[in-house]
Amino acid sequence: MLEIEELEVSYGGLPALRGVSLRAAEGAFVAIVGPNGAGKTTLFKTISGTVSPRAGRIRFDGRDLLAIRPAARPHLGIAHVPEGRQVFPSLTVRENLEMGAIPATGRRDWQTNLARVEAWFPILAERRSQLAGTLSGGQQQMLAIGRGMMSSPRLLMLDEPSMGLAPAIADFIFSRLVEIHHETALTILLVEQRVAEALRHADYGYVLETGRVVLEGTHEVLRGNDRIRQAYLGM
Repeated sequence: MLEIEELEVSYGGLPALRGVSLRAAEGAFVAIVGPNGAGKTTLFKTISGTVSPRAGRIRFDGRDLLAIRPAARPHLGIAHVPEGRQVFPSLTVRENLEMGAIPATGRRDWQTNLARVEAWFPILAERRSQLAGTLSGGQQQMLAIGRGMMSSPRLLMLDEPSMGLAPAIADFIFSRLVEIHHETALTILLVEQRVAEALRHADYGYVLETGRVVLEGTHEVLRGNDRIRQAYLGM
């Protein structure tokens, strides 16, 4: 479904991504892990179109994604849940979900998607009339994920969904992501600092360091790699 080849991105002449290649097959759960500053968020921004690459190719469902306007990419079935959640604080929970349903598929599937999102995250139904900016961090993350799901995406990109959350809330978020993946067969691309959890749930993973892919493999291969065990799993 998603194929990235030799992607190069720079900020002010300084390389952020250097020859990055990866793929996510349809229905796969793919994790991208690595230290801060490795280029993970830049990768997602390039897929979404808010950052332009110097070189490389991105193909989504066989189409040249770089030839498609950023504003049109959600209509292809790409949903990006950004780092820091970025809900619309002055809108209600329900209005935030409505913003996620702007693509034609979201409008078509509004009732079905709303029912599913509120089943996955019941607090969103309870707080439907509450301003998003008054929610807790964990509730805002649930809303951000729910907003992404309201477009009926084919690819869901999640950037650090556990950031700043208490461990119990982060565990809840991970359990819901696994449930969403199992119930929808959605392709998920996950950037996450909690490496152990990310690799436990993913079908395949990539390790990004200083803008390069330094390791890749199934979760069994990566969790068994001595470098991963020492640098990321504390083993």
